[in-house]
Amino acid sequence: MFVLSTGSLHNYAIQRTFSLAHEVGFDGVEVIVDPRWDTHQPDYLNALRQSTGTPIRSIHAPFLTGIDGWEEDPVRSVEHGVELARAVGARLVVAHLSYRWHWIGLSSSFSHARFVLPLPVPRGADYARWLLECEQNEPANGDVRVAVENMPARRTLGVRWNPCRFNRPDELLRFRSLVLDTTHVGTWDWDLLDVYERCKSRVVHLHLSDYDGREHRLPGSGRLPLAELLRRMACDGYQGMIVLETGPQALCAGNDANVRQRLGAALAFCREHFRPQA
Repeated sequence: MFVLSTGSLHNYAIQRTFSLAHEVGFDGVEVIVDPRWDTHQPDYLNALRQSTGTPIRSIHAPFLTGIDGWEEDPVRSVEHGVELARAVGARLVVAHLSYRWHWIGLSSSFSHARFVLPLPVPRGADYARWLLECEQNEPANGDVRVAVENMPARRTLGVRWNPCRFNRPDELLRFRSLVLDTTHVGTWDWDLLDVYERCKSRVVHLHLSDYDGREHRLPGSGRLPLAELLRRMACDGYQGMIVLETGPQALCAGNDANVRQRLGAALAFCREHFRPQA
C-alpha cells in the first residue's frame, strides 16, 4: 500500500493534498496533525475522504507544540491521536520518541538564521516509560496500533548529537512496532540496509524519502539505497504501508504540474522496486 503524507505538502491546504494523492494514484494519505484545524477535526476529515475518494490510512501525532484543541502533554497527545485515528478509519498512529531535554530557540537580528539548542533540564522520562508500556500493552488501543519512529541526528557547531531517548538501532528494538524513517537514518550516516536488517522484525510502517545532506528528498535523488531497501522488504513479505514523506521543496510546491509529475515519479519508483512475491 502506497500512501502520501500530508507533511509532504504541509504548505498546501489539506483538501488540495488529498485531491492530488487521489489524482496521482496513491492508496490513501497519512495525516500529520499540525496547527491547522483541518488536520484534526474528525467530521471535516471524514467528509474530505469521502468527497475526494481518498482513505486516511494513518495519523501522525504532532511534533509541534501550541496546537489549538490539542494536548501539550505527549502521552495525552498520542492518546488523542488514537482517538482521531479510530474516528476517521485509520489503523495506525505514528509517535515520536521522547526528547531528552527542554529546548530554547535563538534567532539572530542580523540574519534569518535560527538556532534551536537544548536547555540542561531533563525531560521526557515519563513519556518514554509510557511508550514502552504502551508497546507491551498494545491491545489497549483496540484496532489502532501505535508505532514509534526513529529520529534524526542534530548538529550544533558541526557536532552530531542525539536529541532523543532510545534512538539507536539496538535501543529501538525495545519497541514492538517501529516506523522506519529512511532520511532520519541518513542523518546519522548509518548503513540503511544494515539498520533495516537489524530492526526488520519490528518494522510495521515505512517513511520513505532520500537524503543528500538535506532531509526528505525524492526517492532516487539522494545517496540512500532505497531501491534495494524496497526490494528486500518485498522479499521479506513486508505487509505495512510505504509512506512517501518528502518536503514541499522536493516536490516543487507551487506548480501543480510539477508536483503531479514528481509525485507520479515517486509512486512509480515504489511500484517498480517493491514487488511482493507471488
